[in-house]
Amino acid sequence: MVTDNAGIELGLDSFGDITVDADGALLSPAQEIRNHVEHAVIADRVGVDVISFGEHHREDFAISAPDMVLAGASGVTERIKLGTAVTVLSSDDPIRVMERFNTLDAMSNGRAEITVGRGSFIESFPLFGFDLNDYEVLFEEKFDMFAQLLDAPRRFNWSGTHRSPVVDGVIQPRAERRIGAWVGVGGSPESVIRAVRHKVPMMLAIIGGEARRFLPYVQLYRDAQAEVGMDPMPLGVHSPGLIAGSDDEARDRVRDAWIDSRNRIGRERGWPPSGVGEFEREVEQGSFYVGSAETVAQRIAETVLLLGLDRFDIKYSNGPVREDHLRESVERYGTEVIPRVRELVRAAREG
Repeated sequence: MVTDNAGIELGLDSFGDITVDADGALLSPAQEIRNHVEHAVIADRVGVDVISFGEHHREDFAISAPDMVLAGASGVTERIKLGTAVTVLSSDDPIRVMERFNTLDAMSNGRAEITVGRGSFIESFPLFGFDLNDYEVLFEEKFDMFAQLLDAPRRFNWSGTHRSPVVDGVIQPRAERRIGAWVGVGGSPESVIRAVRHKVPMMLAIIGGEARRFLPYVQLYRDAQAEVGMDPMPLGVHSPGLIAGSDDEARDRVRDAWIDSRNRIGRERGWPPSGVGEFEREVEQGSFYVGSAETVAQRIAETVLLLGLDRFDIKYSNGPVREDHLRESVERYGTEVIPRVRELVRAAREG
């Protein structure tokens, strides 16, 4: 658990959304990947604690292999942690995941971490030959194996129903340390209990509505640990946002992109159309951290204190936003938001 910096780590996440140039033209996926390595360089320079890239297999997102992008970033950064948001464990192999991230950890001198989860889309299931009817058992069993591998001795054994047993299995390369790991949770009691049962810290994905509505899940997380006599595990939150020079400027920069992305996904899922009203409600009352550095810092600090967080990550890519606006947001987050959040949290916790 974090013990300095006001007791809070502050990170950035991206799902690799395809962005646009200053003229509004969509960038290529290849350019987007190169840009994300540059985002990591900027974040490293301005003092962001962690940068994490998510896995998607869709045309509106560029990153399908976040470990590869992170490996590229590892060679051009010095101190920032390099993680995922998330690795879709249900359609991957936990052994291969551990081998890839042990490799990344070696390359980065101990800066790799993994957030595993079900993911927010299901394209990877048919793409990699998995049956959606096995949705629950695939994640349950693979998460069980993953949690075991985090603390596995040199050789390990495992058995389940989705694959043949592992007898005297060996992970290569061996980790020099226990890889940092989280499990992404969308907000169900079963997911909270699963995180505690497997002793993997919980990263709450709060992407809409007020953060306050997640207080029961936080209490359940704490109570479940206390019930079995565990030391408290870290707790994190991941929410979207964008920072600019003023509140109005930030809203203007992300409004159309957010609505476009929300409606594109909504058409696939049967959601009603979104518009400016919903956007404004999420910014003013929900969990969309959009505004000036002071506005965003105040709102992040409120969430940190409300939920008792050890980690807060802002998802800085939100649909087809301009690339130069993303870079400015990353820079302002490190140079202006992070110091202010720590000042606010420290004052509240010491007062």
